[in-house]
Amino acid sequence: MSTITRRAPTPHAGFVLVAAMIWAASLLAPVVSAAAQQATPTAGARDVILATTTSTQDSGLLDALVPLFNEQTGYALKPIAVGSGAALDLGERGEADVLLAHSPAAEQAFMDAGFGAERRTVMYNDFVVVGPEADPAGIADAPSAVEAMTRIADAEAAFVSRGDDSGTHQLELGLWEDAGITPGGGWYVESGTGMGDTLNIANARDGYTVTDRGTYLSLGDRLDLEVLVEGDPSLLNVYHVITVDPERYDTINAAGGQAFLDFLLEPATQEVIGEFGVDRFGEPLFTPCADNACGVLPSTQATPAATPAA
Repeated sequence: MSTITRRAPTPHAGFVLVAAMIWAASLLAPVVSAAAQQATPTAGARDVILATTTSTQDSGLLDALVPLFNEQTGYALKPIAVGSGAALDLGERGEADVLLAHSPAAEQAFMDAGFGAERRTVMYNDFVVVGPEADPAGIADAPSAVEAMTRIADAEAAFVSRGDDSGTHQLELGLWEDAGITPGGGWYVESGTGMGDTLNIANARDGYTVTDRGTYLSLGDRLDLEVLVEGDPSLLNVYHVITVDPERYDTINAAGGQAFLDFLLEPATQEVIGEFGVDRFGEPLFTPCADNACGVLPSTQATPAATPAA
């Protein structure tokens, strides 16, 4: 009967096997590391995440401010342009270091809930109601913005809403509420998009919409819409910068967020804001108003230099 002799592996063979496994793992390690880094990207120490309303992007103001900030501070500003409501949501989740918004009631709620460290007035412009030159609802001679909205609803004239919980959307909803109207039906459309896209949709539909003046002016040469209602005190549009409280999240770049707040309030930056748009439109798209220096807000609404701890 034949027998099979099993020979134990020699020490040399075992060493070769282990060495081969280590060598293979060393080849795979950079691949795994790179894949992990791609799956979970993180902002660099010099990156500052800014969540901002779309009007600062659509008007072109960010294109003027971002390179100045980067050059002067050494930080790399990474803007995310969304509606003010979405910008505040990003701050609540710790996904932005600093916010630039124009929805005062929502901003105050954000601060009251302890998500913000500091809130300061930066600038303002105004909202306007725009529509086709033919003005089928006859709002051009309306004595107020609320009356204009009433006439639009009564005529069931096409109206395009942002519908995105932005500062502009909240302002529009407030006008409907003051008019005692709940808009709806085929004449009322929610775009769910930013200001620029909403203006383009209203233009295509020969409809009305509420817009900030800056975005309207920046796109005016592509639109057939006219400013039909302006100058109503209820249409004031104030922008605030808010730093996100770093005690909420350890991922917040507090120093970078503070640097952007300080940058916006500096006299040199305020001058840039005040001159932006003059060369193209003959008027500024925004009025600088650091810490309410322009007096546009009542003293009871002016934002303090810092928000006291709760």
